[in-house]
Amino acid sequence: MQNHHKTPFGRTVASVQELRGIIPPPSPLVLNKVIDHLDAHARRLVASSPYVVLATSDATGRCDSSPRGGEPGFIRVLDERHLFIPEVTGNRRNDSLMNLLENPGLGMLVMLPGYDETLRINGIGCVVSDAGLLAACAHDGKVPLAGIGIEVTECYLHCAKAALRGTLWNPLAWPDPADLPDPAEILRDHTGGAEGDGTVEYMAGLLQESYTQRMY
Repeated sequence: MQNHHKTPFGRTVASVQELRGIIPPPSPLVLNKVIDHLDAHARRLVASSPYVVLATSDATGRCDSSPRGGEPGFIRVLDERHLFIPEVTGNRRNDSLMNLLENPGLGMLVMLPGYDETLRINGIGCVVSDAGLLAACAHDGKVPLAGIGIEVTECYLHCAKAALRGTLWNPLAWPDPADLPDPAEILRDHTGGAEGDGTVEYMAGLLQESYTQRMY
């Protein structure tokens, strides 16, 4: 009898065989839809997307997912196998870039507002410092300091069920902002109030300055 590692989740699955005894294998349609490049459809979706979630991990397998956003076209389609994402001003943690220096594997979830399907892209990433490529991504005269190059190995359309179940793009289903935590309060509490005078108002000022003065 197979031993199961005890966790707060109760019984867990310990093997692929056990998993497939619970969830049947995917259909041929699901398997066959994976392509190893960006066809015309995929390139059009990427070029139209203003938002992508990028997943990376370090050499130990410690994972991170990070959002990237910009005007449609900010993800540069270089050809059917290569993408480039400029690294614009952020918090300078550079988690994705640091991970890619240790482990080049990555995954992307390309999203488009109002479009329930998502595009999943997997591949090999690298940190890019090429002056010409970065200059082509300048915004309001500001040239990115670095970027992420992606060699596509897998690409496929993910069905709309998750977005439909979550009513993601239906504004009637969106929560009332008044019922959500104040981002400035979250930041104050997560940092222990160690910044500035330790008030929510101070944190709100930092966020406002960042959003209005340092978007790129």
